[in-house]
Amino acid sequence: MLEVALLGTGGMMPLPRRWLTSLMARYNGSNILIDCGEGTQIALKEQGWSPKPIDVMCFTHFHADHISGLPGMLLTMGNADRTEPVVMIGPKGLTKVVPALRCVAPELPFDISLIEIQGNFQSFDMGGYSIEAFRVNHNVICYGYNIVVKRQPAFDPVRAKEAGIPLKFWNPLQKGNTCEEDGKIYTPDMVLGAERKGLKVTYCTDSRPTDFIVENAKDADLFICEGMYAEADKIEKAKEHKHMTFSEAATMAKDANVKELWLTHYSPSLTRPKDFEKEATSIFANTVISKDGQTTDIMFED
Repeated sequence: MLEVALLGTGGMMPLPRRWLTSLMARYNGSNILIDCGEGTQIALKEQGWSPKPIDVMCFTHFHADHISGLPGMLLTMGNADRTEPVVMIGPKGLTKVVPALRCVAPELPFDISLIEIQGNFQSFDMGGYSIEAFRVNHNVICYGYNIVVKRQPAFDPVRAKEAGIPLKFWNPLQKGNTCEEDGKIYTPDMVLGAERKGLKVTYCTDSRPTDFIVENAKDADLFICEGMYAEADKIEKAKEHKHMTFSEAATMAKDANVKELWLTHYSPSLTRPKDFEKEATSIFANTVISKDGQTTDIMFED
């Protein structure tokens, strides 16, 4: 199970009833935070989740509404007696931006590992799941992210029996290990069935629509995408500032064949996003006009 919480849904600046867009995900004991604008730690506490176990932080880009909350988050984690290291992933410049922000949080009881994304696409194996970064089209270097959990093929006891594999090897083979006894070699493919669908969440803010976003969001269980502007007459403004409208995000969701779309990163001027729901649902029916604290548990298919 992959737990997902969209902590905030705002763009540009936090508002009294809308925190800045940030995603928190939890899988198998690992906690991932994507973006950390001003007030993110408050949104996290309102969610009832603790910042202490965050072990991976990803940043889409270095505009203030996506990273300015980092010093406070780090201090809170330190005050919670965290000692385990934290991995941070972000665009080129991360190794300069983070130390600069840490001038107000210079002493922490944990180490920080900084990884700058190389090229238009890079995948990071986090042990049990992967984080994929893909370049999007904003007015500064900006990336979207996939959180991908692959699922191992099911164990097939019938095949194991037919192959005469000793029972003591069934468990290690199921875990992907190769076994050997009396000159015989037993490999996982001898006992595993067909591939099974895993889990995938795609997160994208601050971008114009691109084919590369559609390609990377393909077949996602959940596509979280910016809808900076709702009104159709805001398209020129969206183009000028390299953002998206509701209808553009919905079109990408449809083209990517995702299961569900959550719109987020609303303009401060968009006070009632729900009023424009049909702008998106007329294109992609399974669209959610997200609110702060929107949550879901994504389960493996049987």
